[in-house]
Amino acid sequence: MITLKSPEEIAVMRTASRIVAEVLAEVAMAARPGVATLELDRLAEALTIKKGARPAFKGYRPHDVEYRHSLCVSINEEIVHGIPKAGRRLKPGDIVGLDFGVVYQGYYGDAARTVAIGKVSAEAERLMRVTRDALYAGIEQARVGNRIGDIARAVQRLAEDAGFSVVTDFAGHGIGRKLHEDPQVPNYFRAGMPNPRLQEGMVLAIEPMINEGAAELEILDDGWTAVTADGKLSAHFEHSIAITAGGPEILSEFNHVQG
Repeated sequence: MITLKSPEEIAVMRTASRIVAEVLAEVAMAARPGVATLELDRLAEALTIKKGARPAFKGYRPHDVEYRHSLCVSINEEIVHGIPKAGRRLKPGDIVGLDFGVVYQGYYGDAARTVAIGKVSAEAERLMRVTRDALYAGIEQARVGNRIGDIARAVQRLAEDAGFSVVTDFAGHGIGRKLHEDPQVPNYFRAGMPNPRLQEGMVLAIEPMINEGAAELEILDDGWTAVTADGKLSAHFEHSIAITAGGPEILSEFNHVQG
């Protein structure tokens, strides 16, 4: 069931999402060669608590394995849900997906971005740029009267026209009092898929995950980390957005966040 949010609820979610964006901006600045991914996780949690919120992912258990960290840090061929580790240090040339969420006054915010560590390859730069552009192409379609499929097609078209593939095993989602609510927001469209019409008051987390190579993935033995099956790069960008009468409002946008 899709839950529409009131203007008052969206105002709280706007604050939650801004906290996410501010924390991600700080974490992205701290993501430098030699930094351990666990250090980034601890920074994200400390900043969140200081801002009066709590990390959304820590303790999350949608299946048998609980997620025990505040931040997902996915490096190079890791698509999403990379687990921070004390012994995993960033290296020049890495691209790093930072996925983060908070709970504030009972409502969730969620966003992600991929950052470059030092100088990266031209193809890695292009993958990151296309994935970010695909996110905004999807957001542009998030308008009253359109359908989920319009978002999905926009993301898929931009990614595939660039020669990349969209991950089909994961999707964006509704968000509100729960981290994951209806509807699902896939990054591709096929005939027969659920395709609800977009309404004012819907709040969605749109999150393209785009691979340099094929779309297929594998889940590592930790039960969380998703990696490309062919070992090629992947990038991930996400915003929480509200659908309003005047068009999509990006709740997790922040002026100091650079792409």
